Amino acid sequence: MGPLRALFHICKDPMSNDLIAKTAIDRRLAEIITPVIEDLGFELVRIRLQGGKTATLQIMADRPEGGINVDDCGDISVAVSATLDVEDPLEDAYHLEVSSPGIDRPLTRLKDFATFEGYEAKLETNQPIDGRKRWKGVLAGVEGEEVLLNIDEAGETHTIGLNFDWLSDAKLVLTDELIREMLRQKKEAGVEIDHLDESAFDAVETEDDGETEDNQGADGADAKE
Repeated sequence: MGPLRALFHICKDPMSNDLIAKTAIDRRLAEIITPVIEDLGFELVRIRLQGGKTATLQIMADRPEGGINVDDCGDISVAVSATLDVEDPLEDAYHLEVSSPGIDRPLTRLKDFATFEGYEAKLETNQPIDGRKRWKGVLAGVEGEEVLLNIDEAGETHTIGLNFDWLSDAKLVLTDELIREMLRQKKEAGVEIDHLDESAFDAVETEDDGETEDNQGADGADAKE
């Protein structure tokens, strides 16, 4: 008998999924820069405007087939900076940072959960389901709008389905298997890696835990003074 399948369905709320763009200003910025990034042959993975003495606009991008390097991040930075200078959606000064998703990457699009089927991941829902919000297990693909996850409980494997629209955070767990696969993909894509320090890939946890990001291929530029 295969794994027990349990699907959790929740009535859909008018609010949209915020894995790529969390706030209203994030979504507005995403609308502006997405065409720019796509014209260069890349995809927007995530965007966040972080507050501070000088705000930081963090853009995470990748190639559709995976494999983005420092020069690619620089090209995106230049193009996005020029567009934002024209559109001028932000009144105050900000610092622009463009990076790759890294190895323990966030999962922000439904297709990401299919692409990384078989790898371990942490997921969080924006409201409790069956008394819990945090889930950890092995990705089992997608079915419709459901993200499938194999979890172990009481010595048994259960396959659960979580509605994609109710995920507030999702990321891959850094494992040796994942590192080997990502290095293989980067090598096939011709992306050079000068060094690999596992300590550099700090977990991108939920906001409750304090979100941190240390990704390869980062490039920053002052976009507005």
